[in-house]
Amino acid sequence: MSPPFRAHPLQAEGVEGHEEPRSGVSVNPTAPGGFHGLDTLRVKSIWGPILAFSSSFHPFSAFPRFSLPFAQWFDPCPPAPGKDCQAIMKVLLLKDPKEDDCGQDPYIRELGLYGLEATLIPVLSFEFWSLPSFLEKLSHPEGYGGLIFTSPRAVEAVELCLEKDNKTEVWRKSLQEKWNAKSVYVVGNATASLVNKIGLHTEGENCGNAEKLAEYICSRESSALPLLFPCGTLKREILPKMLKDKGIPVESLTVYQTIPHPGIQGNLNSYYSQQGIPASITFFSPSGLTHSLKHIQELSGDNIDQIKFVAIGPTTAHALAAQGLPVSCTAESPTPQALAAGIRTALQSHGC
Repeated sequence: MSPPFRAHPLQAEGVEGHEEPRSGVSVNPTAPGGFHGLDTLRVKSIWGPILAFSSSFHPFSAFPRFSLPFAQWFDPCPPAPGKDCQAIMKVLLLKDPKEDDCGQDPYIRELGLYGLEATLIPVLSFEFWSLPSFLEKLSHPEGYGGLIFTSPRAVEAVELCLEKDNKTEVWRKSLQEKWNAKSVYVVGNATASLVNKIGLHTEGENCGNAEKLAEYICSRESSALPLLFPCGTLKREILPKMLKDKGIPVESLTVYQTIPHPGIQGNLNSYYSQQGIPASITFFSPSGLTHSLKHIQELSGDNIDQIKFVAIGPTTAHALAAQGLPVSCTAESPTPQALAAGIRTALQSHGC
């Protein structure tokens, strides 16, 4: 069972030795709260922000980007008017931890800048299918007008194909260039970043969801060749339907299936027993909601009304509403910055 992934708000961002502490920590059941070696740190000294500010201009700095106004650097959780803001609010994110170039999960870092203590718990696992067939299609870019990626897992399937059949060198020397001569459409910056790492140039990442991406593709695509669309078993039909309705051919290929993470119940039990009821819970997909909601309802009991439920996007928000749960916030875009700002606003009524 994989442990929950947790970090405290605004750890000392590399002020000493220019090394930023990693947000991932190992679970130690003997340590207070089960998480070893971390205590909440509230930065109020003038030197931390000044050094962080100066380091942000160094091209090799590992400091995270500061999104707060200068006056707020001295306290990552400024009080609401007339309210005391000493208590740290805990938020739960139901997603896998993903480190960025700074060695931190970007959602952890952004929430920390708002003075929120976040914990990540994965709720989904994935099994990959049809990789030989996918590799065959990737090996013949001349048969397609471009690629569509709407999830990080589809990009991971590309990497698995290349590694499994030792095609990485062939990809770098020829296939990559041939695909880059075509359009590579993506949803969201997270997926775009992964596509960029396999050497492909992307467009459409700012569309935010599959429906908007379909509109974007329809406004630009003129190729008579089909777009190759690797996807999962739970994909929505809205994107291929919209494209086909506009006469744009799409070839969908299912390359992975979504299954419940085996550690959901144990990790949620551990979180609730150690941390109590979170102020907010964010769901990142309808399937994540499906596999975790029952456990959350049982653990929260009559106190479930205290929780602010948040969705990463409109599709997940609709799934929450269908379950009869109030949606306190839907992120304006599927990015750490938009989600952190939305959660902060949703929690304003709590005074922090």
